[in-house]
Amino acid sequence: MSPLENVLYFQVGLGLLGNMLLLLFCIVIVLGHRSKPMDLISFQLTFIHIMMFLTGGNIWLSDIFESLSIKNDIKCKAVFYTSRVMRGLSICITCLLSVFQAVTISPSTSLLAKFKQKRKKYIINALFYIWFFNLSVSSHMLFYVDSFTNVSDSKQMKVTKSCSFFPMNSIIKGLIHTLSTSRDVFLVAVMLTTSAYMLNILHRHQRQCKHLHSISHLMRASPEQKATQIILLLVVFFVVMYWVDFIISSTSFLLWMYDPVVLTVQKFVIYAYPTVTPLLQISSDKRIINMLKSLQFKCH
Repeated sequence: MSPLENVLYFQVGLGLLGNMLLLLFCIVIVLGHRSKPMDLISFQLTFIHIMMFLTGGNIWLSDIFESLSIKNDIKCKAVFYTSRVMRGLSICITCLLSVFQAVTISPSTSLLAKFKQKRKKYIINALFYIWFFNLSVSSHMLFYVDSFTNVSDSKQMKVTKSCSFFPMNSIIKGLIHTLSTSRDVFLVAVMLTTSAYMLNILHRHQRQCKHLHSISHLMRASPEQKATQIILLLVVFFVVMYWVDFIISSTSFLLWMYDPVVLTVQKFVIYAYPTVTPLLQISSDKRIINMLKSLQFKCH
């Protein structure tokens, strides 16, 4: 096993642990009736990241799947379809998180203020359409992924020990690439726009506070400001990691070539965001910090 693969195993372990802990905290918060509308988005994002780790792991843990008494082609289709859907959902729901945080902190005089009262309804509707869209747009994976036949003259592109992509018609390949690229460009543009909007609001709020309060009071950010700063960090980190992954996967897809080392690097990039997200959310959520302090007090 190469050093790069060892790092990848450590990253997967850390990411799974962090996301499972965050999911547990989300469930406790919801059951304790302390949830906020944004918690529904965080819950979805955490579940999606867990599924990303579990399905993406097939690329280097394919031997485990060999023990399952299911046909190889069904396993390949199920794993790659689920993995592609989860990656699409990750960018969509991160964008949704950014949009609804912008709505949350928008001043009462802004156009976004009218959405504040019905945020929960809009979130549920948006999540439904996002899931439906991604389940549909990734359906081509069910037709172009199959078990590897190990035929020398085959045009299959092997991506695991037992799974491969079948060649696509150039028109279909172009349409799929255009659709996924258009989706990503649009969502990244929305994230950058809402991030700029939130930064502007935070900057204006800071300037107002300088005239009204002392410097010591200014240094203490409100919970909404802290949440906004964390989401801004997540959005910027996501955009950088997503486009690095997009360049790697697009090059491999268009050239019809996957190198094992490149694939390992790509997985490391893909898992960077879902690994960092729960660590930032756990460390910044006051409700979770209070729960951890309470548990520590009880243990002592």
